Amino acid sequence: MPRGSTHPAQGAMESTSSTPSSVTPQWDVFPQKTLGPIDITILVLYFVFVLAVGLWSMWKTQRSTVKGYFLAGGQMVWWPVGASLFASNVGSGHFIGLAGSGAASGIAATAYEWNGMFSVLVLAWLFLPIYIAAGVTTMPEYLQKRFGGKRIQIFLAILYLFIYIFTKISVDMYAGALFIQQALHWDLYIAVAGLLAITAVYTVAGGLAAVIYTDALQTLIMLIGAISLMVFSFVEVGGLEGLQAKYFDAIPSTRKENSSCGLPREDAFHIFRDPVNSDLPWPGVLVGMTIPSLWYWCTDQVIVQRSLAAKNLSHAKGGSLMTSYLKILPLFMMVMPGMISRVLFPDLVACAEPEICQKICGNPSGCSDIAYPKLVIELLPVGLRGLMMAVMIAALMSSLTSIFNSASTIFTMDLWKHFRPRCSEWELMIVGRVFVLLLTVVSILWIPLVQAGQGGQLFIYIQSISSYLQPPVAMVFILGCFWKRANEKGAFWGLVLGLLMGVIRMVLDFIFPEPQCGERDTRPGVLRYMHYLYFSMVLAAASTLTVLLVSLLTEPPSEEMISRLTWFTRGDPPAKKDLSVSTSPDTAKGAREAERPALQIDISIASENSTNDNKLMFSDGL
Repeated sequence: MPRGSTHPAQGAMESTSSTPSSVTPQWDVFPQKTLGPIDITILVLYFVFVLAVGLWSMWKTQRSTVKGYFLAGGQMVWWPVGASLFASNVGSGHFIGLAGSGAASGIAATAYEWNGMFSVLVLAWLFLPIYIAAGVTTMPEYLQKRFGGKRIQIFLAILYLFIYIFTKISVDMYAGALFIQQALHWDLYIAVAGLLAITAVYTVAGGLAAVIYTDALQTLIMLIGAISLMVFSFVEVGGLEGLQAKYFDAIPSTRKENSSCGLPREDAFHIFRDPVNSDLPWPGVLVGMTIPSLWYWCTDQVIVQRSLAAKNLSHAKGGSLMTSYLKILPLFMMVMPGMISRVLFPDLVACAEPEICQKICGNPSGCSDIAYPKLVIELLPVGLRGLMMAVMIAALMSSLTSIFNSASTIFTMDLWKHFRPRCSEWELMIVGRVFVLLLTVVSILWIPLVQAGQGGQLFIYIQSISSYLQPPVAMVFILGCFWKRANEKGAFWGLVLGLLMGVIRMVLDFIFPEPQCGERDTRPGVLRYMHYLYFSMVLAAASTLTVLLVSLLTEPPSEEMISRLTWFTRGDPPAKKDLSVSTSPDTAKGAREAERPALQIDISIASENSTNDNKLMFSDGL
């Protein structure tokens, strides 16, 4: 669409405005479009399918044991594992956030997705064999086995729960609420409470198996809906060539003179950008972004738990490969549609005046977050609008179920079991289910804060968490897995120093927020001159040096803290006492299966059990 022309829907909105265009306009960003009978039918069918899949998985899988409930019995094949990994990663925050980033600054945000393509393969080929050999259920449990003691395990369990409850849930709920409330004019509390209730039902009843199978369905729905909107968007803008030609003309009609506010970035179609003055400097993208990415894909309970549920290492690798290929799609399904939304609705999506932005979307910092829901409401016909509504609900529910199940696993296995070491398996099952219900209540109570945040600070918050809290944890896991000399004291003090530095920087970010476009930057130098991705590199270096120095200056770890717990010792034979005095409630047979040497499986499995499915561990070449 040429610059200066008006999209029909946009013109209709402006014509109904109660004030002249020369005065600050009162745009009706989302017209009062309602769902038609076809849309409602699609939504109803969606909920029926989700509940049906959840109920089917409940009957299909063993849920009466800890391994059956929290790890789906270790019987998942590659495709539901891969679909669940993708659905757990791509929540509603991805649709809103990536499209908004595309509208505001171009394709650079794709770097986060493509970085994850490689990190998920690192999980399957390097980290997962160690976790399987260690026979662990949670990531804090691995560190407890690797370093001994309880303080690191409890410390990380609480930190992980903090991250899940106050960042992941809040961001996904904000993004889903933005779509539900503003695009469809549904009551926020009723909509989100209903979604959380349905989510909690099949998470509590079915455990990880129900979550993984429903995630597979959600992934299919997300792909169909998002690709449909992508096609409509590219047709509207004239294809990729049309987007490249028109994006740089997508300038709001009202903006500050003699400033760059509201202008598209000149490097909008570049992923690797200037190392000093850009929003995503290329050294930070290559290194600083990779460190939190390794934490997320290789040590985050939500992700690793799905891989541990695979029936063997080959299926886990197949799931990771599937996820890696799917991570190519967000550039075309989310980022570029966000850029197209800016082209079609520049005065709304690209607003540059704080007063105007406040009236458009309630956020004076900008309205790029409305880019995706704006496309859905304006471009899609009846029927497909209902499908995209199902897509957004699918994205929200899939990420919430993943968080609920993984947070429940951490609370039950790392905290509750610590304070009640002699508790029965039945008690662990009850506690895990009750904790999911408590998370649901906390999520509903969080809604007013989501409304008050208006989204801008929440996305800054999730980036702060990634850059300021995750690098120290990532480095401790990396050194624990690949350096036998690392000990508990080094790991603990590396975590403490890194997290202390990260928290200080995060607090400074909130005390001194980034100035709006055109305002003078009066923040301290550490905020003004050091990009958060560069700070991620500093945190990782400081934590690594601390672990190295403290470990070398103190006693080395004992043999039982190394055997089968590092890359170089993963093939050690399991200690006999591990089967008779297991810290896991699994049976001795289950313990032997969990503790089989990860990379010796392809050599020994055929002779060990020629009739077992696992004899094909590496036969597929994965």
